Amino acid sequence: MEEIISEYHIPVLYHECIDNLVINKDGVYLDCTLGGGGHSEGILKALSEKGRLISIDQDDQAIEFAKKRLEKYGSKWMVFKNNFENLDIVLYSAGVDKVDGILMDIGVSSTQLDDPSRGFSYRYDTKLDMRMNQNSKLSAYEVVNEYSEEELARIIYEYGEERNSRKIARFICETRVEKPIETTGELVTIIKRAYPARAQKHPAKKTFQAIRIEVNRELEVLDRAIDKAIDALKVGGRLGIITFHSLEDRLVKNKFRDLATACKCPPGLPVCVCGGKAKVKLITRKPIIPNGEEIEFNNRAHSSKLRVVERLD
Repeated sequence: MEEIISEYHIPVLYHECIDNLVINKDGVYLDCTLGGGGHSEGILKALSEKGRLISIDQDDQAIEFAKKRLEKYGSKWMVFKNNFENLDIVLYSAGVDKVDGILMDIGVSSTQLDDPSRGFSYRYDTKLDMRMNQNSKLSAYEVVNEYSEEELARIIYEYGEERNSRKIARFICETRVEKPIETTGELVTIIKRAYPARAQKHPAKKTFQAIRIEVNRELEVLDRAIDKAIDALKVGGRLGIITFHSLEDRLVKNKFRDLATACKCPPGLPVCVCGGKAKVKLITRKPIIPNGEEIEFNNRAHSSKLRVVERLD
């Protein structure tokens, strides 16, 4: 495992991604979520001198780290600061029409989680932020202090799958009447009031996940990016997506299944009248998950799942 260690972020399902994605060593590939550059470097190593990789990230810190790590690959590698929902614009800017493979690693990097100043983690008492792109206007502070009680409850329930969503939303709104909620520590204290004293998991985990998803529009971005990714693939090109929680995986699973289904007619019709064609073939009917060695080496890999599809005519 030593070969894939990064000071910035440990890439999950590293070998599985490369093996399933890089099917043309002379091809052009797109890494939509650069992070510390672990997966990007794996792709670059697998490519011939003719191959090219384009990487995207919206985090300045990630880009600066990866530039130092990957500069040795010279003209084989290009990087763009953008949100991967704009992958079509990035490819146009890079002078590329179609690519042979696309990877999306839909997770917050270890560095972002472990940086107290970013406000992603409930383990640190710091300002409410959670923005992956720090130029974005919406942060966790605005969500917590300006959203209505009803909207907060909906977000915490839908994006965090939190049973105590209404109670937590009510406590947040009652508290902010006195003064704005400014730190992660203050928010954790409020959330804990909605939980029994001996809760097995950290009470704030689901609520923090929900707020982070809302701040960064994660599910909306993922849904849009999948459609654009399929359109950007050459025939026979592959799209691989790594997810880390059930909401993301459910979205990817359903989206891939829909794209792999030809007929979209309502159930019950004796013959197909829509003339639909499947856009992709499922390469992984069940997701690829990390083995025991990887989980032992990198605990954050334990919930990761990789799904892969191949573009049809």
